[in-house]
Amino acid sequence: MARTGVEDYTIPDFGDFWQSLLMGSEFLVQKNTFVYKLNGFHHSQNTHTTMEENAGFSLLEKNILKAKGLNEEQVELLIASGIQSKADFTIVGDAQTLADITDIDLETAQKVMTWAIGAPAAQAAPPVQESSTSTPQTVVVEGADVVKCVHCGTKQPKDYKTGDLCLSCGNQAEPVLTCYWCSSSGPGKFCRSCGAEFVPSSDLEIAVLMKREGEAKNIIAKQLKEMTPGEKENMWARIRKMRGDA
Repeated sequence: MARTGVEDYTIPDFGDFWQSLLMGSEFLVQKNTFVYKLNGFHHSQNTHTTMEENAGFSLLEKNILKAKGLNEEQVELLIASGIQSKADFTIVGDAQTLADITDIDLETAQKVMTWAIGAPAAQAAPPVQESSTSTPQTVVVEGADVVKCVHCGTKQPKDYKTGDLCLSCGNQAEPVLTCYWCSSSGPGKFCRSCGAEFVPSSDLEIAVLMKREGEAKNIIAKQLKEMTPGEKENMWARIRKMRGDA
């Protein structure tokens, strides 16, 4: 140890100090190197995991795609086109776009898109144009001699004669009625002589009275249908009075 003449002063030996400093620096360097290597390991591990995640479809997804009609080459073509997961089909949007970017036939593309994003993918298919030629409706033309029962509407047989009973309901298919306007008689709903609408036999005399009182031919049958039983009874009272009945 060196000494001064004024006071005792210890001059430190710098050898130990530099040795400690160098050891500390080496430790720090080694520590930093370890941390760097450790971080590098994590970085490498994370990078490897990310690459695995983005490597393509899972085994299950590949099997589903193959079940929809794709082969191994087409699955790889999807990945090469940037479609590497089921979620990527949402960006594609529709079957037509998928077919355009991958050269997959449209029918298979529709199946894949329906699986990937649901039924709306089917809307991408071109609409099937309906034939402009509509199916003609069948028109049945019946002859003038066809007779239908006025009660049930059943068509009567070819050998039907006026006054015969209906084979379906048992009533007289075409009652023979007397015309209140021209006194002609015949079957059907209208008089074949003057065209007046027939009225029930029970209302015939009332209709004749209405004609005598000036009612029009085309409204007598309608007015009779709208009359109440009381109104008809009043008309019958007038008829009996005109006859001189008590």
